[in-house]
Amino acid sequence: MPRYKLIVEYDGAPFCGWQTQADQLTVQGVLTRAVTALTGETVLVQGAGRTDAGVHARGQVAHIDLARDWETDTVRDALNAHLRPHPVAVLSATRAADDFNARMSAVKRHYLYRIINRRPDLTFDLKYAWRVARPLDVEAMHAAAQRLIGNHDFTTFRSTECQAKSPQKTLDRLDVVRAGEEVHVLASARSFLHNQVRSMVGSLVNTGLSGPGSWSANDLSAALEARNRAACGQVAPPDGLYLMQVDY
Repeated sequence: MPRYKLIVEYDGAPFCGWQTQADQLTVQGVLTRAVTALTGETVLVQGAGRTDAGVHARGQVAHIDLARDWETDTVRDALNAHLRPHPVAVLSATRAADDFNARMSAVKRHYLYRIINRRPDLTFDLKYAWRVARPLDVEAMHAAAQRLIGNHDFTTFRSTECQAKSPQKTLDRLDVVRAGEEVHVLASARSFLHNQVRSMVGSLVNTGLSGPGSWSANDLSAALEARNRAACGQVAPPDGLYLMQVDY
């Protein structure tokens, strides 16, 4: 039974996340229906990560097993035809080894979080970035972010609904850079806890503020060391989060 690796891009705004849910529009759900429309088979589309409602992807990875040996370009183009008008696109379809697993074979996941740091409301970027109206000190945010690099118990930055067996994770990269009025937070790790990136971003914004609600880098370290969800700062909205790439 041939296995195919799919690279998938989607606008998460209209979806209730990746994972199939009864009576809800999900990315996995529309992909599964597209595969059925192409092949007549009911096939589980297994993804590298279960993005939350409103979270976007530029490079989500999935795999499917099909009974017939299809040309890869046919798989890509036919799935895209059946996905319309949903804002989901299969960027590529390639043959994969039988033991390839989109989720379990991944060695690193890369996320981008977009903040637009300006007073005026968002127009074109509404639902695709988080507007923070107060000025942000990006250098202070980046310096504080380095306190989170490495292997830690990330309970503070973990959703209470997280199903991971352990809160222990190794964060390989957490960079904060400015690009004009945008502030980008770049996070890389083998895997993340539920809401970990959004929780870290929200707390990092606190370290970039001055005045009421501002944190120091030491405050961020103390929050991490508390290992208590109540110590977390604000949780950034899903709008600005993008799964950019998965390494194998």
